[in-house]
Amino acid sequence: MGQVNLNEYKYIIIPKKLGDFKEENQYQTSTILKYEFGEKGFLAVYDDALPDDLFSNRCLGLVASLNDGSSLFATKLSVVLMDCKGQEIFRTKEGKSKIKEYNPAYRDAITQAMTSFNAINYSYKEKLVATPSANGLNYPNKEKLVGQEPVTVSFKNDVKKLEEGAGSLKKTEIVPKNRDAAVKQIATTTEQSYKDVTPVASEIKQGASKLEASGNNSGSTDALYAQPLENGYQLVDSSPKVRIKLLNSSIENVYIAQGDGKSGMVFKKGETWVFEYYAGDKLVQEELNINF
Repeated sequence: MGQVNLNEYKYIIIPKKLGDFKEENQYQTSTILKYEFGEKGFLAVYDDALPDDLFSNRCLGLVASLNDGSSLFATKLSVVLMDCKGQEIFRTKEGKSKIKEYNPAYRDAITQAMTSFNAINYSYKEKLVATPSANGLNYPNKEKLVGQEPVTVSFKNDVKKLEEGAGSLKKTEIVPKNRDAAVKQIATTTEQSYKDVTPVASEIKQGASKLEASGNNSGSTDALYAQPLENGYQLVDSSPKVRIKLLNSSIENVYIAQGDGKSGMVFKKGETWVFEYYAGDKLVQEELNINF
């Protein structure tokens, strides 16, 4: 399986509910997988947040799963990649852990299994697409590909911290190889809708009225009013119309956000509330005027 050409696949799709687990992101397995694939140079995305090109062509990505052979005394698993036809493309070696607590045990086993990718120099290369014509087969995208270097897709800065979120387990910090990046990913054992907590390559300047980011920003001055819910808030405008729902996370002033056809994170940066989400494969940061 080590000879398989993974360069033909642009994305790794991470299901939020893996295998026979009863809950989404149980034992933080989805978050850990997404982080580990990012560390190996792959572009990992959750199965409910597909970029436009992947949404229209699922064969651009491989779906990750866990082959869990755990027993009472050890956590044992392999990471398996399946293509859009349900065929197995790659299977890692088996990772084993004898840690008794589930969260660190699954993290340890997944990390061991993912070392199978260390010898793979992944670099996405778009396929030549043939179309029939009167003169034979044409390759419309050939001109675009010839003479270009392979496109390396990386998500290495996706996760910097994984919250244990259960029992007396301590918080575990995982620092990417690129320590200059200021990015965090938050996860709990029961909730799984995650974006970067701190915008990548962006900052809110002191005294500025709108978010200033690196080419990806959207400011909104419409006043939104927070109405308490059992597990968070709903933000309504003056009409009144529900615009965004905020679900509590384990981090203060950080909410899982859904609304206006977007999913992401709402967090407080200084005195400013920021809604961060992906539009296709572009990271967008939008300032919100929230009245709690």
